[in-house]
Amino acid sequence: MKCALIFLISATGVVYGAGPAYDVKAHYRKSELMVPMRDGVKLHTSVYAPRSIAGKLPFLLFRTPYGTGPYGPDAYRANLGPSPHSFEFETEGFLFVFQDVRGKFKSEGEFTVMRPHNPGKRGKATDESSDTFDTIDWLLKNVPDNNGRVGQIGTSYPGFQTVMGMIDAHPALKASSPQASPSDMFLGDDFHHNGAFRLSYTFSWLSRSARTRTGPNDKDSVQFDPGTPDGYRFFLELGPLSNANKRHFLGQVPVWNEYMEHPDYDDFWKRQNMLPHLKKITHPVLNVAGWFDAEDFYGPMTIYEQIEKENPVNRSTLVVGPFSHGGWNSHIDGNSLGNIQFAGAPAVYFREKVQFPFFLYHLKDKGKLDLPEALVYESGSNVWKSYDRWPPRNKTKDRSLYFRAGGRLSLTPPDDAEAFDTYVSDPAKPVPATAEIRFGQGHLWMLEDQRFAAQRPDVLTYETDELTEDMTISGQLITKLYTSTSGTDSDFAAKLIDVYPGTAPDNTPNPAGVRMGHFQMLLSGEVFRAKYRNSFSRPEPMIPDAPTLLEIDLRDKNHAFLKGHRVMVQVQSTWFPVIDRNPQTFVNIYNATESDYKPATQRIHRSKARPSHVVLPVLEK
Repeated sequence: MKCALIFLISATGVVYGAGPAYDVKAHYRKSELMVPMRDGVKLHTSVYAPRSIAGKLPFLLFRTPYGTGPYGPDAYRANLGPSPHSFEFETEGFLFVFQDVRGKFKSEGEFTVMRPHNPGKRGKATDESSDTFDTIDWLLKNVPDNNGRVGQIGTSYPGFQTVMGMIDAHPALKASSPQASPSDMFLGDDFHHNGAFRLSYTFSWLSRSARTRTGPNDKDSVQFDPGTPDGYRFFLELGPLSNANKRHFLGQVPVWNEYMEHPDYDDFWKRQNMLPHLKKITHPVLNVAGWFDAEDFYGPMTIYEQIEKENPVNRSTLVVGPFSHGGWNSHIDGNSLGNIQFAGAPAVYFREKVQFPFFLYHLKDKGKLDLPEALVYESGSNVWKSYDRWPPRNKTKDRSLYFRAGGRLSLTPPDDAEAFDTYVSDPAKPVPATAEIRFGQGHLWMLEDQRFAAQRPDVLTYETDELTEDMTISGQLITKLYTSTSGTDSDFAAKLIDVYPGTAPDNTPNPAGVRMGHFQMLLSGEVFRAKYRNSFSRPEPMIPDAPTLLEIDLRDKNHAFLKGHRVMVQVQSTWFPVIDRNPQTFVNIYNATESDYKPATQRIHRSKARPSHVVLPVLEK
């Protein structure tokens, strides 16, 4: 294993806002084009070419459903590279290409959310892969002074576009960087987690990005106005999911209705999963994720895993940093996120030492590139670590922490004949996902202080003693819950938390007056809809009060619990409005009525026969 500390400097607060000024118009000339696809549909494409840099240059392609504006030949973007806070790409010189994907903004055609790959397409049949191929082919033949090489990059949905462009790739595609790309919208990304519907995010995204349109235009995105900043109250008053279209969408968001027709993991969702198609990926891939990404963490990790599995000879690199969704480019330095301080300006380090050199090397044969297989930030100790594989299973040992009486979390398994903790889950009073009053889910709740949740009677809390030495976890976290419910369906959510010592100093500055003593930092959390415990395609009712084992994958983490800190696990059955309310009766939740929603008594067992516990991959010293 190659394991090295990259650097460590004092932390400063992250600043959101504009970076240093760069006059794009003074240095680049813009052309707006309509690029034809094989079926005759034309996609709006803007090409920015340097005014004074001589020689043949590579293309850097961005394909997006979010608009490539400002539109018009004399309207220029504020930045061309992937970050608004640094301009190394612009200064170096590339042929920057921005394209509205099929059916969005000024492009022709129809937009399909997560358009499935069509491996058997012939003739004029299209998908995102063919649109990328056709775009690259046209650019090479029609844009002068190119060097015959293309790189592509995108974050979030544009990351999905990047992945699709890697499939059946054009031979001129020499480097790709999918960043925070979703891979499976039912199992672990934006719209569902383990079958549980991600209400607030899906509602907001579809209402903004998936409305019907009459044709190409430059205003293809409408921000939904809920009439209140209080998302918890808005979605609680919405009631059953079936009310969303009747009260708010009024048939203008047909994708919402389409989703409501597919409550289980059927072919509709399976076709959208691009993982089976990630074969013959031979060009270099820089796959990027954020440890605290609330939208798409499952995606980039599974994409990396699949590329490694299906392409024994590959040139892929995984980078995971202490970021929220896309924060490696959208934040100035990445030295803090919410109340948590990091170090070493990780966003700057990524942009200057990883992202830019990656494209410079593969598209221009310039510089040196010595990236490890996996470059991951270790929160807690706040350093970058390099590994020759991810996860580093050859360097970790699984340690189980068991739920015990009195809210204890212990290395010693229970020996009780029959023991459990209980709480009542009431869909009318769901546990908030955040203490913040806002409509959207925000980007800080994935590491938010959980003391607000620990105070509720419908949240169980288990905690270790203070650690006598540092403990680092690197890899996949698993929670094994022995559950039972008085209902016929239920959600169970588990959260892994780092509890700070009582003497932890407050941050400086500290305008919100947050006390860091006994701060409960959320590290990882995941939900599981119990009716899918045996199959995501064929739900089964829970047998009332019958103990059932649920294994909840808390995903990967690289974190150091420092000496004096404690490890905490919280268990709950609602996480609202990030996750929709489970009626706790075995029904099609998308068609549920008010009368279907009922309180249920939940049990978390902690006996010798049913020892609920969390499994941590502890890095050996």
